[in-house]
Amino acid sequence: MRKKAVKPSAYLTEVKALSDRIVKAQQPIRILDAIKWDDHIKQAFFEGDCKKSPIVTPDYYQKRPLGFDPNEKKHEFYQIERDLMRKLGQLNPLSVIMRRICKEYLDVVRMLEARGKPTFSNISQELYGSSQDVFHVGDPTIADLGSMMEGTLSQLLQLDFLVEEPKTINAKDAVDILNEKIQTVFPGEGLRAMLSDGIVADAAAGTDYIKLRTDALFNMRDLRVLEVHEIWVHLGTTLNGLAQPYCTFLGKGPPSATITQEGLAVLMEILTFSSTPNRLMRLINRVRAITLAEEGADFLDIFDFFREKGLDKEESYTLSSRVFRGSSSDGMPFTKDLTYIKGFVLTYNFMRLAVNKGKPDRIPLLFCGKTMIEDMKVLVDLVEEGTVIAPRFLPPQFKDLMGLSSWLSFSRFMSSMNFKQLEQDYANVL
Repeated sequence: MRKKAVKPSAYLTEVKALSDRIVKAQQPIRILDAIKWDDHIKQAFFEGDCKKSPIVTPDYYQKRPLGFDPNEKKHEFYQIERDLMRKLGQLNPLSVIMRRICKEYLDVVRMLEARGKPTFSNISQELYGSSQDVFHVGDPTIADLGSMMEGTLSQLLQLDFLVEEPKTINAKDAVDILNEKIQTVFPGEGLRAMLSDGIVADAAAGTDYIKLRTDALFNMRDLRVLEVHEIWVHLGTTLNGLAQPYCTFLGKGPPSATITQEGLAVLMEILTFSSTPNRLMRLINRVRAITLAEEGADFLDIFDFFREKGLDKEESYTLSSRVFRGSSSDGMPFTKDLTYIKGFVLTYNFMRLAVNKGKPDRIPLLFCGKTMIEDMKVLVDLVEEGTVIAPRFLPPQFKDLMGLSSWLSFSRFMSSMNFKQLEQDYANVL
């Protein structure tokens, strides 16, 4: 006998309606499309023998349509925010979360309105962070982490036995390989890998796809990183978010969710032994570049920074333009690329504290959708009451928490040890 469907309460019906409005309102907002630089800027830079900074002004950005009216979009989010107060109240946990998301999207719209102006970078720092932010009171800054990691990784990259294999797999073959992996992990879900000419990075994930840049080359380790980073985390959390019956906003992430998302993705690379010193150095170089730009470096300074790291002109330009996209070539940076390392540290700390507090069952809830660490306590209650459903897809490392808990159980003790003293004590051993 078929079980009779339970009709959602008036409260849950209201939650879903308001959540759906947020999802619909954010659909035309495409941050990276709105701030990327056209190919003619790159061509002009190379024609000038890489000696003149690209000319990118507010007028240049105004010629790139946003795909929505900023004033109408701000009014739309303001109205949703007001309706959340009217219908769910000020202190209701979901009201608090969804109102914060509305405020974030209001900031995003204001940031895009200010492309090419100092305000753009100021709002970017509010949304994604600054290299001068500390993780916790008294801790080093993100910039400090970048400097420390750079020293360690530079030593490792000099070792012959840690050299990566050549990149001999073209993008078309890589798409075929990734599509096989997608079908293994998500059979019948309609997800796919495909080629694209319109992205800056070698690869990027969308709602139901992974795009690979047509002219990019890969090796098998690169594809393993894409599998755990893009497929397991980004596509996996999207599917889990889209499966939510009421909190549909979990299927779409605002900037603050990007921090947790990228942190989880980098963590998966490390947990699966997929990452490499070279891969981590690329992430750290982005932190270092943003740090330099926040300290006053312009496009040419950052381009030279990447050239000194041994990168060719093409990649140095690509990474430098990531730093200044949305800004001007002598302005403050777009700080999104801090989220990989910042998110990794915050997510790792959340996990080790969850184990230390005897609550490792909280960790898989990071995969319920596009979650934010600051909402995890509320998320536990929402799952217990059935407003949010537990993640349908989890990477293998998070399905059985015994191994993960064992690995993390020593973390508090290990982090309390004096590293300088360890160096001295082990001096005759290493």
